[in-house]
Amino acid sequence: MKDLFDLTGRVAVLTGASKGMGKVMAHALAAHGATVVISSRKQDQLDAAASDINAAVGASRVHAVAANAGRKGDLETLIARTHDLAGPIDIVIGNAGVNPHYGPISEIPDDAFEKIVTTNVQANLWLARLVVPDMIEKGRGSLIFTSSIGAFKPSPTLGWYGTSKLTLLGLVRNLALEFGPHGIRANAICPGVVRTDFARALWDNPEAAERATSQIPLRRFGEPEDFAGIATYLASDASSYMTGQALTVCGGTAMWT
Repeated sequence: MKDLFDLTGRVAVLTGASKGMGKVMAHALAAHGATVVISSRKQDQLDAAASDINAAVGASRVHAVAANAGRKGDLETLIARTHDLAGPIDIVIGNAGVNPHYGPISEIPDDAFEKIVTTNVQANLWLARLVVPDMIEKGRGSLIFTSSIGAFKPSPTLGWYGTSKLTLLGLVRNLALEFGPHGIRANAICPGVVRTDFARALWDNPEAAERATSQIPLRRFGEPEDFAGIATYLASDASSYMTGQALTVCGGTAMWT
């Protein structure tokens, strides 16, 4: 039973992983033995993150490759570099996401609409297509994508972001159906409000703090560290019979949704 979470010999690729949740998830996979390639847009931030994680785990298991997750060519280069650095891929965590529009969905500019759907949905399909051949050859693999509890309800200010995350859940289900016969699993993580730079507008104000201490059942916002366990679980054999699922990690705020 102790080997259920062992990732020794496996190769993982993460997007949006230079800080916050992505960095924590990369650290967790490396701590459980995986060779990990982390990616985001800025090489200097990635290099610092890789150095931090390698120092913490006491081994050079993490490599840094800059790529813009919203560009197909960058993702192709990322996967090619991963093959060079570590070999065939067993695990993907698509954690990169954007939200350039805060306001009514009826007022979203076309360019913001397109950027959200490209990065939050289509890029994850590109990523899956690029790594699935490795997984088919191995007869196993885990595709993990970061969605949001925003997928489960409308919003006056984050409507298209939430819609893109709901679309991502549809993508996850279809990937699970199509590639399940090859031993490949696809699941989504749906965070609530997490204290990251990306979500700062949602938690860094007195009104939000009051909501956290009165309306969230666990009486706090999420922290990036809350996602180490779920990432390891979904990446490992511990979740070998789970696919096509959306796992909410939200302190209880979405338990009735």
